[in-house]
Amino acid sequence: MKSSIKILGFALLTFVSAGNALAQIGKPFIHDPSTIMECEGKYYTFGTRGGGLISEDGWTWNSGAERPGGGAAPDAIKIGNRYLIVYGSTGGGLGGGHDGKINTMWNKTLDPKSPDFKFSDPIVVAESKNMEDNDAIDPGLLLDPITGRLWVSYGTYFGNIRLVELDPKTGDRVKGNKALDIAIDCEATDLEYRDGWYYLLGTHGTCCDGANSTYNIVVGRSKKVTGPYLDNMGRDMLRGGGKMVVSSGGGRTNGAGHFGRTILENGVEKVSLHYEADLDRSGRSVLAIKPLLWKNGWPYAGENLKDGTYQIESERRGYALELIVDFVRMARTGGGFGPNAAEQPIVPVPSQQLSDVSSTWPAGNIDVRIGDYVGRPHQKWNISAVADAPGFFGTPSYKILIEGTERALAATADAELVTVPSFTGAPEQLWRIDQLTDGTFRIMPKVVPNSDKKLALISAGDSTPTLGEFDMNSDNSKWNFKAP
Repeated sequence: MKSSIKILGFALLTFVSAGNALAQIGKPFIHDPSTIMECEGKYYTFGTRGGGLISEDGWTWNSGAERPGGGAAPDAIKIGNRYLIVYGSTGGGLGGGHDGKINTMWNKTLDPKSPDFKFSDPIVVAESKNMEDNDAIDPGLLLDPITGRLWVSYGTYFGNIRLVELDPKTGDRVKGNKALDIAIDCEATDLEYRDGWYYLLGTHGTCCDGANSTYNIVVGRSKKVTGPYLDNMGRDMLRGGGKMVVSSGGGRTNGAGHFGRTILENGVEKVSLHYEADLDRSGRSVLAIKPLLWKNGWPYAGENLKDGTYQIESERRGYALELIVDFVRMARTGGGFGPNAAEQPIVPVPSQQLSDVSSTWPAGNIDVRIGDYVGRPHQKWNISAVADAPGFFGTPSYKILIEGTERALAATADAELVTVPSFTGAPEQLWRIDQLTDGTFRIMPKVVPNSDKKLALISAGDSTPTLGEFDMNSDNSKWNFKAP
């Protein structure tokens, strides 16, 4: 729940374009969301005071997840075929003090409608008493992929962040295990492992004050799960260090806190969090999901592609996606040659317009290729979120049109690309656009007609776009979006 010297402490997006929304759509009202779990084709996250959110697609969220025990700031992890939930009861200033307990419990499923839905009795795995230098609340779980050991970090600004080891079979604390102090000046911690490093994510700043909250997420890393956790400047998190991962927000949302990491596949990762206040939704606390990027071994939050007009550039060579149409030459302008060239008047030359060339284009379907970008109408794509279409995990469905027209990019039954004269909202005209961990983008059709394969837009050659298997290790699979 996060508090200290701070004040103790969610409406459909009918007026905000889904493509420009920082938070999820539907009714994503939650505080202190747990790491998002997938269960039987649906997504779940739990929050403070009990309960949580469910999503069919990972983009539209509504209430419905159930968690007993009340309390605050849960986290979740899947171990084998069971789900382990951890949460804090009291603490964090709840009930007027900082005496708190960290509890764990199990369930075979997260679906409250399943006959197997039943949480086990909670087990107390850590606690704080009598104003000791710790506040047992805000737990975060890590199942170490290298050793198989299970850890939980917990604590708030009121004292140290502590680490204890749990038994991954029972969820109980390992007997004789002593709590270690690993950080100060943060709360809502989360532990992650990547490429030989352990990362400690902590929420810094003030919370629970609506639009005045300054929550932000920082990180340190260590070669050992027990620390020390140092930031990019070598500062120990036990002395207040931490490199920025997600800033407070700004604009219409602010107060980013409670980090959760979801790895969808190699190169496609997401960070979930809450914003303390979304000013377009009554200033309520809302769930948000952003791309998670990595640079020089450090995580940072990216952004979903915003509605706009773009050059779609292949990472393979830098050529741009374009219609296969006859090239309409612009009128030749005066050259800068000869002894008197410098004395000629300077007159702006207007850019080629859609009206200058569209009459030369075929009326039916038009294929696409990749070519040198020269800022012509057949190379400019308007990309926008489709508000009434199902989305994907953390991102909406997009339509990709030639700017100024309804001509839409679509997947074909033979796993190729074409533009059709008009956007109809058909599944093969809907696109998933994910920012990858290196900052480039993956572009995927929602469906390939008559196929169940999940294919992505790739460069089969310098000038040949097609649909194929996504490969994070190949520039053929990666794209950039640039303002024309």
